[in-house]
This record gives sequence, structure tokens and C-alpha cells, in this order.
Amino acid sequence: MPTLAIVGAGPQLGAAIARVFGAQGYRIALISRNREHLDNLTSVLSEASLNVASFVADVRDHQALSSALLDAEKHFGSIDVLEYSPLPGSDYLQPVLETTREQVQAAFEFSVHGPMTAVETVLPGMRKRGSGSLLFTSGGSSLVPASKVAGTSIAMAGEAAYLTMLHQALAPENLHVSHLVVPVRIGPGETLGDPTALAEQLWRLHADRDQFRVVVGE
Repeated sequence: MPTLAIVGAGPQLGAAIARVFGAQGYRIALISRNREHLDNLTSVLSEASLNVASFVADVRDHQALSSALLDAEKHFGSIDVLEYSPLPGSDYLQPVLETTREQVQAAFEFSVHGPMTAVETVLPGMRKRGSGSLLFTSGGSSLVPASKVAGTSIAMAGEAAYLTMLHQALAPENLHVSHLVVPVRIGPGETLGDPTALAEQLWRLHADRDQFRVVVGE
């Protein structure tokens, strides 16, 4: 039975991704920084008969993130799909003239170093098995900079570049990379940002393996 690891698992998109992949027979490893929220989400998903385990890590603590993913891999035996979609902190969502170098550094740790840490941790197992998917979800500022959210605009541009190169490098090894760009608000009732619809889009990116970057609404 394959395993999906969700980095930044929350009650909306993360929960929807868990349900969609769980319905396809996947075991679910939930990773987030808040133990109480993780326990609540684990309980809800377990009551839905999903095979779920949770692991605490802040994506900016790269040692903790790597350890959490290794613990998940040890618990389930493998990580076959990685999905990375934590919500950026409000510290990074500042206008460009009010954004400090320290805030940009924090945003880079979140949007570039975090994804790189996650990939470096799960990639050896995927390469050994000769299969796997690396799925990333980010906001519209990853492609179109927005001066109102300068920190994430700068950092997510770096993330987008990294994912492009990662996709090109791993495609010959049958390892699939996809980047889902969501330039709208995510939440129940949102026309384009409905969590279940986005989770189903991620499932198609993984299952069909024929698209690298998809921008919601285009």
C-alpha cells in the first residue's frame, strides 16, 4: 500500500488531499508544526477509516522536517508521494518597502529551503524504487510578483525555479514533479479555490503524470 506525506497539513486543503488520496488506497502521513491541530486532524481522518499517522515539524526547522519525514518513512515503510503546501506566515506578507532582509530570509527558509529539505529526504527512497511523485502547491506570487506580499513573491519565485529544474532533472528517472499554482483564496465554497477540487487536481497530476505546472483558473 503506497504512502502520501503531506507537509503543512491543515484542516482545509491538507484534509481534502488526505481524503482524496486515502480513497485511492493511500496511507497518509501528516506533517505540521502544531501538535494539537495535528491530533485533531488525525482523529477526524481516522474516523473516516483512513490509515493516518502524524509527525510534528516546522518547515523552517530543516532538521526537524527531515526527521519527521524519516520517521514517517520508517512508520509506513515508504513515502511514495510528497505533497508540500504549508501556509506562509503573515510576517512574509508585507509590502515591498516594508519588507526586511530578515523577512525575506525567513520566506526563503519556508519556500525554498523547506522544499529542498523535503525532497532531499524522500528522494533517495524514490530513486531506489524507481518511482514517485513530488507535488507542490503555492500561491500566484510564485509566478507573478505582487508588491503587497514581497517576501513570498521573492521566495516563491525561487521555489518555482527550483521545481522547474527538479522536474527537468528527474523526468528521465520516472520521478514526477508537479507544481499547482493557486492564485485565489482557498476555502469551502470558493469557486476556484475549493479544497476538494484542488485535491482532485493534485491527484490527477500524480496519476496522469503528464503535466508539470498547472495554474488554477487558466
